[in-house]
Amino acid sequence: MQESVRFWDKVAQKYAKSAISDMPSYEHKLEVSRRYFTPDSHLLELGCGTGSTALLHAPYVAHILATDISANMLNIARQKAADQQISNVSFVQGNCDQLNPKMPLDAVLALNLLHLVDDRAAVIRDAYRWLKPGGVFITSTACLGDSAWRYIKWVAPLGRLLRLMPPVFVFTQAAFEQSLKEAGFEIDYLWRPEKFPSVFIVAKKPA
Repeated sequence: MQESVRFWDKVAQKYAKSAISDMPSYEHKLEVSRRYFTPDSHLLELGCGTGSTALLHAPYVAHILATDISANMLNIARQKAADQQISNVSFVQGNCDQLNPKMPLDAVLALNLLHLVDDRAAVIRDAYRWLKPGGVFITSTACLGDSAWRYIKWVAPLGRLLRLMPPVFVFTQAAFEQSLKEAGFEIDYLWRPEKFPSVFIVAKKPA
């Protein structure tokens, strides 16, 4: 994990200044996610980065616990929250297996994260455990095994060696959906934009 921490700490400032590559898709994901929120909702976001998505969702929920492994990312997120005078988002540093969130939660978000963790099944199981019955696990995940991007598995070791890339794991959309179902989730919404490897899924814990 320390390799990933060093990478994201190093690129935090550059990451904070980078533009979203596909704004219409991002806004669609925000809108769909909010269909599952209420003013009383308590959320957990894993891998929140500089907090942009958590802060955009904040007006629609009671509280968000936003977590990341990178202290530098979280420092930027906290400053953004202060600048925007948003007080219902808490930022905490920690890996998924180090967290002990107050349960049960209404939603767990893992956006652009699960292809960067070495045991996505464990993260999915934790999300299931943390959610209340009827709660949702909202993910946007690069399923690189389905596209030309699958060749990244040959490039990634060199990128990691040169410290140009974090660890990246290649799997298909079918394998990802199966891992959600094996954890007990039911897929409530699925959408994949054209020309992009990421699939957006809202998986529900049965009531």
